[in-house]
Amino acid sequence: METLSEAVVRLEAAGYRDAFRPDAGRLWAAAAKRFFSPEELVIEEVVRFEGESDPGDEAILLALRSRAGDVRGTLATGYGANADPASAEIVRRLARGG
Repeated sequence: METLSEAVVRLEAAGYRDAFRPDAGRLWAAAAKRFFSPEELVIEEVVRFEGESDPGDEAILLALRSRAGDVRGTLATGYGANADPASAEIVRRLARGG
């Protein structure tokens, strides 16, 4: 089973080099130094991690790209009972793509 750090390395090698962080209902792309609304981004892959011994370890890693295609990166966040409501709302607003 792939770990979170292994998934990040794999996605970085595939071109998802930026890191997205939630900020007031938007996502900050650290390397691009830009804010994106969730609607400006598309989910290309979801990697889910289940806490086998601790439900607090439940997380998802999203591979995201901007609709314009100029920014690709990842967003890691919790899910389930321990999910941050603000982050969950951002994830809900992201477009599913492929």
